[in-house]
Amino acid sequence: MSRNRRPILTDVAETAGVSPATVDRVLNGRAGVKPATAQRVLEAAARLGYRPEGELGALLRPPTLKLVFLLPAGSNQYLQQLGRTIRDIAEEPGSADCRIRCFFIEGFNPRALAEALGRYGAEADGLAFMALDHPVVREAVARLADAGKPVVTLISDLSSSGRSAYVGLDNRAAGRTAAYLLGRFARRRPGDSTGGSTGGSVALIAGSRSYRAHEERQMGFLSLIEETLPDCRVTGTREGHDDPDENYRLTRRLLADLPDLVGLYNVGGSTDGIARALRDAGRSGEVVLIGHGLSPSTRALLVEDAIDALINQNPESLVRNSLAIFRNLRDRRPLLLGVPPVTLDIVLRENLP
Repeated sequence: MSRNRRPILTDVAETAGVSPATVDRVLNGRAGVKPATAQRVLEAAARLGYRPEGELGALLRPPTLKLVFLLPAGSNQYLQQLGRTIRDIAEEPGSADCRIRCFFIEGFNPRALAEALGRYGAEADGLAFMALDHPVVREAVARLADAGKPVVTLISDLSSSGRSAYVGLDNRAAGRTAAYLLGRFARRRPGDSTGGSTGGSVALIAGSRSYRAHEERQMGFLSLIEETLPDCRVTGTREGHDDPDENYRLTRRLLADLPDLVGLYNVGGSTDGIARALRDAGRSGEVVLIGHGLSPSTRALLVEDAIDALINQNPESLVRNSLAIFRNLRDRRPLLLGVPPVTLDIVLRENLP
């Protein structure tokens, strides 16, 4: 190219090693070009002086993502804490390429969740939500996927859906971990001179088995509990809808019906209601209690020794992993590039963070 001639589109194509049509797509901000190729085109255009530097800089910046997180409303302190974490990360300078909003919607209602997915999905570039595994929810996700809207499930996954990714624990492993912990603690309670199980009953309380996470935790728990406490009887799972008062009433009823109760596993949230019932019945410290989710209330109960152990997934990891997946999809990178697995943390009184 002559030094006195202004560069033209074909000069950029030749320098970048691509077709003129590709250059046209990149410089006019149209989709369909790999990020690495687009970067090469923009660098060639800048080097040749094809466009003012400021204009090219604007093209190099990724488009702002409009993202929505949907969480169940209610008194579950862990989910409230997750909501605060979402809002805190949204205000960080590093999140300037995303406009992040978080909404709490009616919990345990699949139709309300499906309606919210459709309503917020109409304007959002991506949605993350705690899934109820129900046909109307799966259909809502399928419609979003057909419209090119990526969906990430948080904490609880969906079966046979068009979601892009799941961010959360391996919930079967979480349930097996709870069974292992409950068995180890139960064998070490005062008065057990044999070092083995004294027999008795073990009970579970869930938020709702409509959450696949709760169902999988229950399945994992049951698969191992017979090995860890072979002399114990496991009762059917009660649903407390992550409500502390409902969990309190369920626990008082369990204690009345099962005077030989040796262990309780809270598959969902609001473990504080269960701990309060054990304390009021004079059984705190006697009945082993394993729960989920580190929150201000469960932290205090660990310190008091009213809860034996918690299984936790870091709220910040859930949010940052979700954002990384949405960015990967936007930039056409591998879906899980730079997305570490969510770790299962066992929190005890002596290792409180």
